[in-house]
This record gives sequence, structure tokens and C-alpha cells, in this order.
Amino acid sequence: MDEGKSLNFIEQIIEDDLESGKHSSIVTRFPPEPNGYLHLGHAKSICLNFGIAKKYGGHCNLRFDDTNPEKEDVEYVDSILEDVKWLGFEWEGAPRYASDYFEQLFELAVNLIKKGKAYVDEQSAEQISATRGTPTRPGEESPFRNRPADESLSQFLAMREGKFKTGERVLRAKIDMASPNMHMRDPILYRIKHAEHHRTGNEWCIYPNYDFAHGQSDSIEHVTHSLCTLEFEVHRPLYNWIIETLGIYPSRQIEFARLNLTYTIMSKRKLLELVQGGHVIGWDDPRMPTLSGIRRRGYTPEAVRNFADKIGIAKRDNLIDVALLEHSIREDLNKKSPRRFGILDPIKVIITNYSKDDTEMMSAVNNPEDETAGMREMPFSNEIYIEQSDFMEDPPKKFFRLGPGTEVRLKYAYIIKCEDYKKNPETGKVEEIYCSYDPQTRSGSDTSGKKVKGTLGWVSAQHAVDAEIRLYDRLFLTEDLNDIEDDFRNHLNPDSLKVLNNAKLEPSLSIAKPGDQFQFERQGYFIADNDSTSNQLVFNRTVTLRDSWGKIQQKG
Repeated sequence: MDEGKSLNFIEQIIEDDLESGKHSSIVTRFPPEPNGYLHLGHAKSICLNFGIAKKYGGHCNLRFDDTNPEKEDVEYVDSILEDVKWLGFEWEGAPRYASDYFEQLFELAVNLIKKGKAYVDEQSAEQISATRGTPTRPGEESPFRNRPADESLSQFLAMREGKFKTGERVLRAKIDMASPNMHMRDPILYRIKHAEHHRTGNEWCIYPNYDFAHGQSDSIEHVTHSLCTLEFEVHRPLYNWIIETLGIYPSRQIEFARLNLTYTIMSKRKLLELVQGGHVIGWDDPRMPTLSGIRRRGYTPEAVRNFADKIGIAKRDNLIDVALLEHSIREDLNKKSPRRFGILDPIKVIITNYSKDDTEMMSAVNNPEDETAGMREMPFSNEIYIEQSDFMEDPPKKFFRLGPGTEVRLKYAYIIKCEDYKKNPETGKVEEIYCSYDPQTRSGSDTSGKKVKGTLGWVSAQHAVDAEIRLYDRLFLTEDLNDIEDDFRNHLNPDSLKVLNNAKLEPSLSIAKPGDQFQFERQGYFIADNDSTSNQLVFNRTVTLRDSWGKIQQKG
């Protein structure tokens, strides 16, 4: 974090706590549930929790809140570990798990029962739901609410021993069925679930609810500041009630606004629906806002951290323009990405006065933003590829590219002039362009004195490398997906992926490995995909060079 920046409200609280002597050191935690892959919203929380700990010389725990064996998987645990490391953060000690504390949590529940503050309820889930009341109408007390503590304890022990079926018993806190806060109306603390847990196997058949395990795990770890998103604000009175009732370490919960991003879904449940419904190829589809997805698309950890820093920490929910995220990755890749030529929609240009037998090597700059990046050599021959869009038969006045009788410079090479072209007699589409070149206009030693306004990218046809290019765009067409009333899948962008199978790349890209990143000049930023093989290069577009989306939306 930038020391010169003003403090956000969480930092102010922490500094006040340190100054007053309430805490001598800071402990935070990042507590994901291993029931899906992390997304950009989690990245904001990771940057906050680990960043706060680092700034104040404390430490941050990584803890998996693994209390629902029906939805959790080792695959998700492994992906989360990888994502946190990828973002550049290190947790304190070994990864922790709520399941590490199952015995302690069980004993805390027993203590609540003995204090007369929890009871075993035999009502069905439907009955409990029906008697909770509404925000304007009090709930109804369970007929089991005032059963003796010894009886509830006996029932709770029997629950642990597996003597009941799933759903036959629950443990509820005994608080206030008339509370205006629905979470305080005798909330369920434990449920029976006969399901194998990814770490404890079949050792347990009762599992603490998230609200019970989460706050108490913070307390067990002596987390000083438990940083949560705003939806947990209404849960805070319950956490505090349990802490005070049991007399355990009081972690302080502080809520901040979650990340809401335009054209983006931030829900693990909905992202899972996209995966299971075949709308994307998996959790790491480059259109997904998951960290594995944006990593595969070419986003860097530096760009994500800078984005998190730019949006800051707020007390109220707001909607962040995804263009700011795209700006962050452009800003990062512009500094570090080698430049290359990639012709995505090629058309052949034949230079009629250049010998078929000659090949020259042209010197090209690797990165004008990095003087240490040096130069590379590009072969030039009498047949080259340029972009289809760089030629027009009848160009308008301000079309500074190639047209009949016009001249353009081939970057790092020569000035060429269009003399003629050939069209397909059946489709009417231009197939080949015939040009002449001026040998006095070689880049770096031009003696012609000619001035041209257009400069084109190109690739020698003889030396070009074939590649598949995947052009990714935003997954959704609707700006604010929090404000829709119908199925979110109705808002999917049908053009979020376009695959080009005939791209021609400069030969230096033949040795690109998965994960290598480049700027294809005038095209955008690209990363070699994991699907690349020795026989087939595959590149994903990370982002365009400029924000073309905003212009399209304005025209629309």
C-alpha cells in the first residue's frame, strides 16, 4: 500500500486500536469456502486482508471454511492455494481449516447448551422456516425451545453418534424469536449431514453452520480484525452474541463493500451454473471472472493488485466499470510485453519488383517502452501478408492505408505502392494485391524523402507461422447484472468468443510457450494458451489496445 495515500476507514480503525493499546499486533484472515474457484471479488478481499497485515507488521491466515461437505472438494482447495500464491501473497504458517476446529467448535456448542443458550429442535426444516416469521411479524417459539439442558445435551451427543437421519435434528441458539434481525431468531448452529468430508472423511455426521463456525474460528485464531463484505453486517450481532455468551476471544468484525463489476457476475453459485450448463469451457475459461480464468486470459497479478488499489475500500456498495480493470492490464502489459506482428485476417501482397529469390532481415524494436528489450530480426520477402482491413478498393478520403495507387510504409521495411489487385470471380472478394516497392525507402536508411501517412504491419508469407487466435470479449451484454429480474443467463453475450483459424504470425513466435505474452502491434495483447502444441500455436487475446467497447456502446 502507498504510504502517501490517505487512510481508508479500516486502516483508521486499526491505527486507532494500535495507538490506544487495544492491540499490539494485527491478525487478519482470508477465509474462502472451498466450494468453487476464486473470482475477482475474492481478489479484492485477498489484497485487503494480506495488504493490511503486511502494512502493520502483522500476519494473515489462510483458512478454509469447510463446513459443508456436500459442496466442497479438494480441487477447489488446490485452486485457491494456487490463486493466492499467484497474486503474490504468503499466509502465516500452514493453511488452516475450520475442520481443524471441529472438536473445539463442538465443545463450544456443548457449553451453549449447558448455559441454557442452545437447544436441540426436532422440527423439520419446513416447520422451522414456517415459524421464523417475517421482518414485520415475530416468529413462533419451537415446542422444543424450553426442553431441559440435559435433554438437549443428550440429544446433541446422539446427533454426533449418528443416531438420527439427515434433517431429523438441529441445534439452535436460544436468542429471541421476536428480534427484528432475522438472524437472531434462534438460528441453526448445527445440522446432521451424512456426507463424506474432504478432510475428516466420515468421522463427523454433524457440521456447524457457517455463521457458527466462521466467527468462532476467528476467535480461536485470535484474529484481531475480521474483515467481511457488507452482506455479513446483519450477521455481526449473532457473532457477538456467541462471543459474549461463551466469554471467548472477541474478534472485531468490520464490513466493507464487495466488488461489483459491470458486465460481470460475482457469484460462485452462478459461475458454477455457467460451467455445468456448458456456457463456458470450465472454471478457467478466459471469459470467466475467476482468477484462473483471467490468468489464462493473460491478466497479471500486478495488474489485479493495482486494480484493487485503485478502486479502494468503501463502506457502501457501488458498481465499478470493468474498463478500469482493462486499463490496469493495458498499463502493466504496455511496459513489459514484447512487440510482435500478428496478422489475424490475412490477405496476400505480392511485391512484383522484388526478387522471388531474395530475403532480407529487417531490424524491429522489441518494446519501445523498455530500452533494455533490444531488437529482433524479421525476414522480408516478395510475398507478405497484411490485414484484410488495411486494404480498400475504393477508400474514403481519410483512409491512410492501402488502396489502388496509394503508398504506405511497411513498418521496419519499405514503402510500397498498390499497382493492381485480383478478385475472386465467384465471391467478388479481393484475393491478392500487387504492389511495387521503392528500394530507397528501407527503414533506417531511407534516402527517398517520401512522406506517407499510413504504416502497416506485415509478415513474410514464406516464413509465417500459422496460429489459432481466440478473441475474447465480455461474457455478458448487460451493464449491471445486480439489477436484472430475469435469468442472468439470458444476458450472455453470444459473441464473447470468436475463433480465427488462419492467422499468420512472424516466425519469432514459433518458439512461444504457454504463458508467454506479447503485444501484437495494432491488434492488442495476447498470451500463448495452454492448448498450444508443437504443431499448433493458440493465442488468447487478453485485451484490445484501446477501449473499443465504450465507443461501440455509445454508437449503439
